[in-house]
Amino acid sequence: MARAVVFDQLGGPEVLRVEDRPVPEPGPGEVRIRVDAIGLNRAEAMFRAGTYFEQPVLPGSGMGYEAAGVVETAVEGFPEGTEISTMASFSMREYGVYGDRVVVPASSLVRRTVDEVTGAAVWLTYQTAYGALVERGGLRPGDPVLLTAASSGVGLAAIQIANHFGAVPIAVTRTSAKRDQLLAAGAAHVVTLDSQDLVEEVRAFTGGEGARLTFDSVGGPGVVDLVEATAVGGLLIEYGWVAGKPPLPMNWNRQVTVFGYGNVSYLQRDPARRRRSEHFINAGLRLGTLRPAVDRVFDDLSDIVEAHRHLESNAQVGKVVVRVRH
Repeated sequence: MARAVVFDQLGGPEVLRVEDRPVPEPGPGEVRIRVDAIGLNRAEAMFRAGTYFEQPVLPGSGMGYEAAGVVETAVEGFPEGTEISTMASFSMREYGVYGDRVVVPASSLVRRTVDEVTGAAVWLTYQTAYGALVERGGLRPGDPVLLTAASSGVGLAAIQIANHFGAVPIAVTRTSAKRDQLLAAGAAHVVTLDSQDLVEEVRAFTGGEGARLTFDSVGGPGVVDLVEATAVGGLLIEYGWVAGKPPLPMNWNRQVTVFGYGNVSYLQRDPARRRRSEHFINAGLRLGTLRPAVDRVFDDLSDIVEAHRHLESNAQVGKVVVRVRH
């Protein structure tokens, strides 16, 4: 038997449970992996709560994009025993990695050259940040880059990528509690929303111009201020809506382009972009210029409810990872 995390109704972390299921058998184009660690993402909490862009199939829905483990059923390019990570290239309505032995599309695999905890914390965060900032945003040396939710896994990845390109990462966080950690992570400047005015701070730091590129996962009414903090003719990339779907910001004077970014649709479905992202991330891991920040590692699938509560506490800096014991 295999263990799987499932839920039968929408709700908070408490709806998650671990159940025994028959060991899944892969079909054409699929592969079974033994999961050793799972990387948690805000997308999964939203999927569980029913606020994600796609809805789960209930009852008995699984979930999860990121896992690190070992191939159990060989497929082309990945012999049995190959150490792998999974990338977020599938729908959670069809596949999920919250389990100890799971089936995923063979196309979601990437060879793993790091330990399982690191391997479960890399691909969604860094591909999201790379795809948006580099492929879509055309990131250049010297560009001021405004990053909301900067202490999240994607936010910290974006800080590292911005520094790698010689850009200037400006981190946004709700309170001053994470200021020092964000500066230590490489932020050139930190804006704390509880005590500072976002627009004034960003414009002052950038000599009155604003950020050429703004990367936002929060959404909601705060997007209006983000437009004001973005340079005239700049680009605002929206990749999430933790605070709700954003209004369409109308400020013709700033001429800001707003782009909705989806990792699967923009990066994973374009072979050239995906290939470039893999080379970039693997090179960064080898050289040490990309270092996934892991906030906390939980011990096993039985800790999944507590892990989701921690994920939604907003107290973390970096990724939340759950090991899978066998």
